[in-house]
Amino acid sequence: METKITLRSLGNSNLMVTPIGLGTWQFSRNQGLAGKFWPDMEDDVINGIVKASLKGGINWFDTAEVYGNGASEKALSTALTINGKKPGEVIIATKWWPALRRASNILSTIDKRLKALDPFPIDLYQIHQPFGFSGEKAEMAAMAKLVKDHKIKYVGVSNFPARRMRSAWEALQKEGISLISNQVRYNLIDRKIETNGILNTAKELGISIISYSPLAQGILTGKFHADPDLVKKAGKRKLTSYFMPSTMDKCKPLITSLKILAEKYSVTPSQIALNWLINFQGDSIVAIPGATKESHAKENTGAMKFIMDPEDMALLDQKSEMFK
Repeated sequence: METKITLRSLGNSNLMVTPIGLGTWQFSRNQGLAGKFWPDMEDDVINGIVKASLKGGINWFDTAEVYGNGASEKALSTALTINGKKPGEVIIATKWWPALRRASNILSTIDKRLKALDPFPIDLYQIHQPFGFSGEKAEMAAMAKLVKDHKIKYVGVSNFPARRMRSAWEALQKEGISLISNQVRYNLIDRKIETNGILNTAKELGISIISYSPLAQGILTGKFHADPDLVKKAGKRKLTSYFMPSTMDKCKPLITSLKILAEKYSVTPSQIALNWLINFQGDSIVAIPGATKESHAKENTGAMKFIMDPEDMALLDQKSEMFK
């Protein structure tokens, strides 16, 4: 029996989002360094993925400047428009890329971000990595100016360790503004944020965690364990640590449990993995799985529409404890 999707606030904000959004790195058009990770995607495929996401209830989308040097942002805004969405009807998150840049660049490039996403506003603007030349305090000062100038609504960070996340939060507090999110890699075989201080600090400060790679680049679907030959067809994904033989072997018991629970709830292993992710820590975690097919988008949305029994949640916790 399907349950109703309940919206959650991102941190201390009035942005009410579905527990699962859509990550759009794959819309990069194979442009730029980061965009080369994915093959070029046809317009009708992108539009179909966005349509399926919207139909399934998703109300927010995450993109970034570095995803094809704005190609993902443009593809997303075009697809939303084609699917009949207007400004204010969906929530848009994007990110500023800090490599070899100073905080002043946040101010000088914001109009490019707004143009790429036109006509949709930036609801959440995030610092993509913690390695900018100016440091998080200067970056937060620039972000605060954008909020006060009504160029963006809210501020987030991405890949920030606990100490620098707290520093960014403190800098914004002095401006009377909240840091509402930290986007980090988090999934059943990468649970380090539970032990390195990120999750505890986020909960203390009222910051939401946005989980990217929530399916561990597809490992948690179980398909690569069922057919190891598929690893050869995984493109550049197979170069990530998730595809190391030692990791693949280590997570076999977890994959088995995901399959068993998928049968119990009449869903897929990936839906079980996503459902655990967005519910085990209460409302503090939201996730942004990607999708390269409409079927993936439909599967993502379905993960929000059922509730697992506490003992099944605990089983997955126990089976993945070694990955903390």
